[in-house]
Amino acid sequence: MHLAYPAVLAALLFCTGLYGVLARRNAILVLMSVELMLNAVNLNLVAFDVWLRDALHSGQALTLFTIAIAAAEIGIGLAIVLAVYRNRGSSDIDRLRDTAETDAAEALPDDESDTGTGTGSGNEDQATAAAGKAKKAEATA
Repeated sequence: MHLAYPAVLAALLFCTGLYGVLARRNAILVLMSVELMLNAVNLNLVAFDVWLRDALHSGQALTLFTIAIAAAEIGIGLAIVLAVYRNRGSSDIDRLRDTAETDAAEALPDDESDTGTGTGSGNEDQATAAAGKAKKAEATA
């Protein structure tokens, strides 16, 4: 068997997976695209192992480790996607950016902002909170 056939197939699989990772917005489709990319690597490992006639079959052994790691990655990834979907109601990757951006300015202590006993701290805290909200809105736009 020629080495070119599985190498071209692996390149097509990898390019399809790369397109899926870069173009998709759904987290599950991104995970499936990563799996396509890993399978392309596995196909290359096995093809080169057969082509080189390795006595130890190290390419096939490495493929087994890659499959085990990919299974663990998918299990953890799906658990994270499911938790995010339960909390947010969507698995859209663009909306996941909001969970990473936390504003300390939005969590004002109630006793300082309500009583106004500080020396002008209420106005400064409100200005900081407004600036933080504007920055967050700009980052998500």
